[in-house]
Amino acid sequence: MKSATLYGLAALASAVLLGLSLSGRIPMGWTEVVAFITGAWCVWLTVKENIWNWPIGLANATFSGIVYFQARLFADSVLQGVYFVVGLFGWYWWLFGGQNRTELRVKRAPARELDVTIAIGAVSTFAIYKLLMHFNGAAPVVDAVLTSFSLVAQYLLTRKYVENWMFWIAVDIVYIPLLASRGLYLMAGLYAVFLVLAILGLQEWTSKYDEQTSPRVSF
Repeated sequence: MKSATLYGLAALASAVLLGLSLSGRIPMGWTEVVAFITGAWCVWLTVKENIWNWPIGLANATFSGIVYFQARLFADSVLQGVYFVVGLFGWYWWLFGGQNRTELRVKRAPARELDVTIAIGAVSTFAIYKLLMHFNGAAPVVDAVLTSFSLVAQYLLTRKYVENWMFWIAVDIVYIPLLASRGLYLMAGLYAVFLVLAILGLQEWTSKYDEQTSPRVSF
């Protein structure tokens, strides 16, 4: 009952926020508002391991990409396109990525896979930085780092690795001042929400993993 009430209130708040935007009563454009709403819903549902996070995440990637492109954060705009594609794979993996094509369970990332993923993130940071410099993107160094390691976090999320939340926490901390500096205050607020949810996600998924792996005592 509490969950139904919470979802109902969140849906009402989302509708009110969108209505205020469409009526011109808040300064943010409707695309930024929709990006905010779908982003908050997506991360909250991810924390709860709800499969609906993926279709909502696809909508979020679409609208966020538009917002970032308009702000000349080109790498972040392209990143949303990658999120869209990876989101399709994540949707499939969460449903059928477990043993015998069963639902994927929360697990820890193997050390070797984690090391390789981080190394790829470091190399791609340099490549994206050079590309951004060529196209005169805003904040090229920070944008390149955030883009690369957001992809690292997203990959770990699609595999349901607990460690994904650690990367999201680090990324969200940096995104907040970056977006605020570009005048995207609603998006900066969204990433503040993301930060809180990522901390909750780390706690919940760690607890879930510990429950799954702890030995069961029978009497």
